[in-house]
Amino acid sequence: VQLQASGGGLVQAGGSLRLSCLASGSIFSINVMGWYRQAPGKQRELVADISNSGVPNYADSVKGRFTISRDNAKNTVYLEMSSLKPEDTGVYYCVSVSSSGFQHWGQGTQVTVSS
Repeated sequence: VQLQASGGGLVQAGGSLRLSCLASGSIFSINVMGWYRQAPGKQRELVADISNSGVPNYADSVKGRFTISRDNAKNTVYLEMSSLKPEDTGVYYCVSVSSSGFQHWGQGTQVTVSS
């Protein structure tokens, strides 16, 4: 599975961004898709993920502000981010998890939220 993330950028606090992640390759094996982020000097953390059947899961820090969605026909997962805060700054990584638990990671896209 190859994952190509896009949509990061620089935005002011309170603004919005949409991240996209296109999966290719052995997509039939994908079960869960999601997004992690890593801020400078911090560990990588789960932001949100979504099951093959569309059930989302969010980190407490983004609930009510971020929405994850998935278009299986387009092999794409999206992360709509609104009411962005400076603490949302980091590199956002797309991840896919197969039914056997194997993970694939995308290359990461930078999100910077200025105060």
